[in-house]
Amino acid sequence: MPTAQSDELLTSLKRAAAALRDANVRFVVGGGIAAWARGGPPTEHDIDLLIREQDATRALEACAAAGMRTEVPPEGWLVKAYDGDTLVDLIYRPTGLVVDDDLFVRCEVLNVHAVPMSVLGVDDILATKLLALTEHNLDYAPVLEYARSLREQIDWLALRARVDGSPFARAFFTLVEELGVCDWRSSRTSGAAEAQTAADLPR
Repeated sequence: MPTAQSDELLTSLKRAAAALRDANVRFVVGGGIAAWARGGPPTEHDIDLLIREQDATRALEACAAAGMRTEVPPEGWLVKAYDGDTLVDLIYRPTGLVVDDDLFVRCEVLNVHAVPMSVLGVDDILATKLLALTEHNLDYAPVLEYARSLREQIDWLALRARVDGSPFARAFFTLVEELGVCDWRSSRTSGAAEAQTAADLPR
Protein backbone atom coordinates (compact mmCIF):
# COMPACT_ATOMS: atom_id res chain seq x y z
CA MET A 1 0.00 0.00 0.00
CA PRO A 2 1.62 3.31 -1.02
CA THR A 3 2.09 5.66 1.90
CA ALA A 4 0.78 9.20 2.21
CA GLN A 5 2.50 12.11 0.54
CA SER A 6 3.31 15.28 2.48
CA ASP A 7 0.37 17.69 2.52
CA GLU A 8 2.80 20.60 2.34
CA LEU A 9 4.32 19.27 -0.88
CA LEU A 10 0.91 18.55 -2.42
CA THR A 11 -0.38 22.02 -1.53
CA SER A 12 2.63 23.59 -3.24
CA LEU A 13 2.11 21.33 -6.26
CA LYS A 14 -1.49 22.50 -6.57
CA ARG A 15 -0.46 26.15 -6.28
CA ALA A 16 2.25 25.84 -8.91
CA ALA A 17 -0.01 23.85 -11.24
CA ALA A 18 -2.78 26.43 -10.92
CA ALA A 19 -0.36 29.28 -11.65
CA LEU A 20 0.93 27.58 -14.79
CA ARG A 21 -2.53 26.69 -16.02
CA ASP A 22 -3.74 30.26 -15.53
CA ALA A 23 -0.80 31.41 -17.66
CA ASN A 24 -1.47 28.73 -20.32
CA VAL A 25 1.90 27.09 -19.70
CA ARG A 26 1.78 23.35 -20.43
CA PHE A 27 3.59 21.16 -17.91
CA VAL A 28 4.14 17.54 -16.93
CA VAL A 29 4.63 16.30 -13.38
CA GLY A 30 7.94 14.48 -13.10
CA GLY A 31 10.37 13.21 -10.48
CA GLY A 32 9.33 11.77 -7.15
CA ILE A 33 5.80 13.15 -7.25
CA ALA A 34 5.21 11.45 -10.62
CA ALA A 35 6.49 8.15 -9.22
CA TRP A 36 4.22 8.51 -6.18
CA ALA A 37 1.21 9.36 -8.36
CA ARG A 38 1.77 6.07 -10.20
CA GLY A 39 1.94 4.01 -7.01
CA GLY A 40 5.51 4.58 -5.86
CA PRO A 41 6.87 5.81 -2.54
CA PRO A 42 6.25 9.35 -1.28
CA THR A 43 8.98 11.91 -1.82
CA GLU A 44 10.43 14.27 0.75
CA HIS A 45 12.24 16.34 -1.82
CA ASP A 46 11.25 19.07 -4.26
CA ILE A 47 8.59 19.21 -6.95
CA ASP A 48 9.66 18.63 -10.57
CA LEU A 49 7.53 20.11 -13.34
CA LEU A 50 8.66 19.72 -16.95
CA ILE A 51 7.97 22.66 -19.26
CA ARG A 52 9.03 23.72 -22.74
CA GLU A 53 12.13 25.88 -22.88
CA GLN A 54 10.30 28.73 -24.61
CA ASP A 55 7.86 28.84 -21.69
CA ALA A 56 10.48 29.23 -18.94
CA THR A 57 10.20 32.99 -18.55
CA ARG A 58 6.41 32.93 -18.63
CA ALA A 59 6.36 30.09 -16.09
CA LEU A 60 8.55 32.09 -13.70
CA GLU A 61 6.36 35.15 -14.12
CA ALA A 62 3.26 33.07 -13.38
CA CYS A 63 4.81 31.65 -10.19
CA ALA A 64 5.93 35.11 -9.11
CA ALA A 65 2.40 36.44 -9.66
CA ALA A 66 1.15 33.63 -7.40
CA GLY A 67 3.39 34.90 -4.61
CA MET A 68 6.33 32.55 -5.03
CA ARG A 69 9.97 33.55 -4.90
CA THR A 70 11.72 32.79 -8.19
CA GLU A 71 15.31 32.16 -9.24
CA VAL A 72 17.24 31.69 -12.48
CA PRO A 73 20.20 29.43 -11.59
CA PRO A 74 23.35 29.21 -13.74
CA GLU A 75 22.87 25.56 -14.75
CA GLY A 76 20.90 26.44 -17.88
CA TRP A 77 18.42 23.54 -17.83
CA LEU A 78 15.86 24.73 -15.30
CA VAL A 79 14.43 27.65 -13.39
CA LYS A 80 13.18 27.59 -9.80
CA ALA A 81 10.26 28.80 -7.74
CA TYR A 82 9.84 28.61 -3.97
CA ASP A 83 6.46 28.26 -2.33
CA GLY A 84 7.55 29.04 1.21
CA ASP A 85 10.17 26.39 1.95
CA THR A 86 9.05 24.08 -0.88
CA LEU A 87 11.17 24.14 -4.03
CA VAL A 88 9.48 23.80 -7.40
CA ASP A 89 11.94 22.95 -10.18
CA LEU A 90 10.67 24.02 -13.61
CA ILE A 91 12.78 21.82 -15.88
CA TYR A 92 13.02 22.46 -19.59
CA ARG A 93 16.00 20.24 -20.47
CA PRO A 94 15.56 17.02 -18.49
CA THR A 95 18.28 14.41 -18.90
CA GLY A 96 17.37 11.95 -21.63
CA LEU A 97 14.14 13.66 -22.64
CA VAL A 98 12.92 16.43 -24.93
CA VAL A 99 9.96 18.43 -23.66
CA ASP A 100 7.90 18.75 -26.81
CA ASP A 101 4.46 17.89 -28.14
CA ASP A 102 5.36 14.20 -28.38
CA LEU A 103 6.13 14.10 -24.67
CA PHE A 104 2.85 15.78 -23.76
CA VAL A 105 0.95 13.32 -25.95
CA ARG A 106 2.45 10.20 -24.38
CA CYS A 107 2.00 11.41 -20.80
CA GLU A 108 -1.09 10.21 -19.00
CA VAL A 109 -3.52 12.49 -17.18
CA LEU A 110 -3.94 11.21 -13.61
CA ASN A 111 -5.78 12.54 -10.59
CA VAL A 112 -2.98 13.78 -8.38
CA HIS A 113 -4.56 14.45 -5.00
CA ALA A 114 -7.91 14.99 -6.74
CA VAL A 115 -6.52 17.36 -9.40
CA PRO A 116 -6.10 16.11 -13.01
CA MET A 117 -2.50 16.58 -14.19
CA SER A 118 -0.29 15.17 -16.94
CA VAL A 119 2.18 12.79 -15.31
CA LEU A 120 5.43 11.47 -16.73
CA GLY A 121 5.40 7.76 -17.60
CA VAL A 122 7.33 5.26 -15.48
CA ASP A 123 9.86 4.47 -18.20
CA ASP A 124 10.53 8.19 -18.69
CA ILE A 125 10.89 8.72 -14.93
CA LEU A 126 13.45 5.94 -14.66
CA ALA A 127 15.31 6.93 -17.82
CA THR A 128 15.88 10.47 -16.56
CA LYS A 129 17.07 9.18 -13.19
CA LEU A 130 19.39 6.56 -14.68
CA LEU A 131 20.92 8.85 -17.29
CA ALA A 132 21.62 11.47 -14.61
CA LEU A 133 23.92 9.06 -12.73
CA THR A 134 27.60 10.02 -12.85
CA GLU A 135 30.78 9.23 -10.93
CA HIS A 136 30.04 12.22 -8.72
CA ASN A 137 26.31 11.52 -8.42
CA LEU A 138 25.99 7.77 -8.04
CA ASP A 139 23.00 7.22 -5.74
CA TYR A 140 21.04 4.16 -6.81
CA ALA A 141 18.71 4.21 -3.79
CA PRO A 142 15.88 6.34 -5.26
CA VAL A 143 15.78 4.59 -8.62
CA LEU A 144 15.88 1.16 -6.97
CA GLU A 145 12.97 2.18 -4.74
CA TYR A 146 10.99 3.25 -7.80
CA ALA A 147 11.88 0.02 -9.59
CA ARG A 148 10.69 -2.15 -6.69
CA SER A 149 7.36 -0.40 -6.29
CA LEU A 150 6.59 0.17 -9.98
CA ARG A 151 8.18 -2.90 -11.57
CA GLU A 152 4.92 -4.21 -13.08
CA GLN A 153 4.52 -0.95 -15.04
CA ILE A 154 8.04 -0.90 -16.51
CA ASP A 155 8.89 -2.01 -20.02
CA TRP A 156 12.27 -3.35 -18.91
CA LEU A 157 13.66 -4.28 -22.31
CA ALA A 158 12.74 -0.92 -23.85
CA LEU A 159 14.15 0.96 -20.84
CA ARG A 160 17.42 -1.01 -21.05
CA ALA A 161 17.78 -0.06 -24.71
CA ARG A 162 17.13 3.62 -23.97
CA VAL A 163 19.88 3.93 -21.36
CA ASP A 164 22.43 1.60 -22.95
CA GLY A 165 24.96 4.41 -23.49
CA SER A 166 25.53 4.90 -19.76
CA PRO A 167 27.71 2.40 -17.85
CA PHE A 168 26.08 3.51 -14.59
CA ALA A 169 22.62 2.84 -16.01
CA ARG A 170 23.73 -0.57 -17.32
CA ALA A 171 24.95 -1.45 -13.83
CA PHE A 172 21.45 -0.77 -12.51
CA PHE A 173 20.10 -3.70 -14.51
CA THR A 174 22.62 -6.00 -12.87
CA LEU A 175 21.47 -4.70 -9.50
CA VAL A 176 17.75 -5.28 -10.11
CA GLU A 177 18.50 -8.79 -11.33
CA GLU A 178 20.82 -9.69 -8.45
CA LEU A 179 18.45 -8.18 -5.87
CA GLY A 180 15.49 -10.11 -7.25
CA VAL A 181 13.56 -7.02 -8.26
CA CYS A 182 13.09 -8.24 -11.82
CA ASP A 183 14.49 -10.76 -14.26
CA TRP A 184 14.59 -8.00 -16.84
CA ARG A 185 16.03 -10.15 -19.64
CA SER A 186 12.83 -12.21 -19.82
CA SER A 187 10.44 -9.47 -18.74
CA ARG A 188 7.66 -8.49 -21.12
CA THR A 189 5.75 -6.17 -18.83
CA SER A 190 4.68 -2.87 -20.35
CA GLY A 191 4.76 0.65 -19.04
CA ALA A 192 1.23 0.99 -20.37
CA ALA A 193 -0.07 -1.56 -17.86
CA GLU A 194 -3.04 -0.26 -15.96
CA ALA A 195 -2.34 0.54 -12.29
CA GLN A 196 -4.32 2.29 -9.62
CA THR A 197 -2.33 5.32 -8.50
CA ALA A 198 -1.46 6.34 -4.99
CA ALA A 199 -3.25 9.61 -5.60
CA ASP A 200 -6.56 7.78 -6.07
CA LEU A 201 -6.25 5.42 -3.11
CA PRO A 202 -8.39 6.17 -0.04
CA ARG A 203 -6.62 7.99 2.74
